[in-house]
Amino acid sequence: MTAGIGPGGGVSAPAVTDPGGVSRVVLAYSGGLDTSIILHWLAETYGCEVVTFTADLGQGEELESARAKAELMGVPPDRVYVEDLREEFVRDFVFPMFRANAVYEGEYLLGSSIARPLIAKRLVEIAAETSADAVSHGATGKGNDQVRFELGAYALAPDIEVIAPWRLWDLDSRESLMAYAAARGIPIDKTRGAESPFSMDANMLHISYEGGPLEDPWKEPPAEMWRWSVSPEAAPDEAAYLDLAYSGGDITAIDGQPVTPAQALAALNRIGGAHGVGRIDIVENRHVGMKSRGAYETPGGTIMLRAHRAIESITLDREVAHLKDSLMPRYAELIYNGYWWSPERVMLQTAIDHSQAQVNGEVRVKLYKGNVTIAGRRSDDSLFDSKIVTFESDEGAYDQADATGFIKLSALRLRNLARKRS
Repeated sequence: MTAGIGPGGGVSAPAVTDPGGVSRVVLAYSGGLDTSIILHWLAETYGCEVVTFTADLGQGEELESARAKAELMGVPPDRVYVEDLREEFVRDFVFPMFRANAVYEGEYLLGSSIARPLIAKRLVEIAAETSADAVSHGATGKGNDQVRFELGAYALAPDIEVIAPWRLWDLDSRESLMAYAAARGIPIDKTRGAESPFSMDANMLHISYEGGPLEDPWKEPPAEMWRWSVSPEAAPDEAAYLDLAYSGGDITAIDGQPVTPAQALAALNRIGGAHGVGRIDIVENRHVGMKSRGAYETPGGTIMLRAHRAIESITLDREVAHLKDSLMPRYAELIYNGYWWSPERVMLQTAIDHSQAQVNGEVRVKLYKGNVTIAGRRSDDSLFDSKIVTFESDEGAYDQADATGFIKLSALRLRNLARKRS
């Protein structure tokens, strides 16, 4: 058993009948209530050594506290992994997803979904580095994240064992977790008085809120819940303009200043949040079969989606753009359902990335009281030809008489159908 972690009393939890065969496990550890309990429970139930992995994906919290808490609970310092993955997260996961303009069910920008493949990747890599037998996570048996973590783990390490405590123990509510923690002296963070806290997840792309008053889809989210953005009503009365430079479908500069992927998203989050951009309140269909109500703040992602579609509007061929749009729902669903590492997602990504070769140029966005509007777009690779579309003289660039034959051929089957049925 890990030093410093021992059995406690007062509240039961172990529900594993045969805990043999696991001597070391890598836990995706946040330092919060759930994973702190899991850390204790793994050692208590399996008698194993626990390695903790905490990923800095830009959630805006001081993660060294997770290191300190893990060590306080008996994890040796060389078995506590705290890693800054912000650049890798945005460069290799968020940016590729936004090249596809991915949106799930018309609204959700996949903030939680896109973080899980990277966490799964590092979990199995650390398991290999430390000769661990298993990996573990704090996702519940009702949610999507259990699927995403485990599909990612199995895709990258097919023989790894995955321990999902929420599907094994007899703790079935936030209240039972708090009682377990109190019985074993595990600190509890961010409670709302006697009420259970919101279930929150944050990374550089978004912050999500579930549970509490949000479990009633008729109730408006409480104003004090939001953390990253002001309300549109409280946003500045003066609009903000940003010039975003694109190369290969990715943002490379803001207002003329070169930025890395993570710097770009951080800046857009800050500016967008200050102007009330990026709040949504939705009911979505989870992969496991239930409907779930959640609220999300995605200021930078909201700007990125609008701007990317704007630069594509002048640089993509019509049929390429339409084909991309037809593939997008399937691509978004793959990410939502945990199939980032699947061959079909990789195949779609290859096609999407190929389409982005000429998606270069600049987009000017206007931010005003929660709205993102496009104020301009330009590109040396633009397919927009003002000589053709002008309402003034086109100097022979387009022969309007050609439209007569085009229309008649397009109408041929409709005219034939009408004659047969008249």
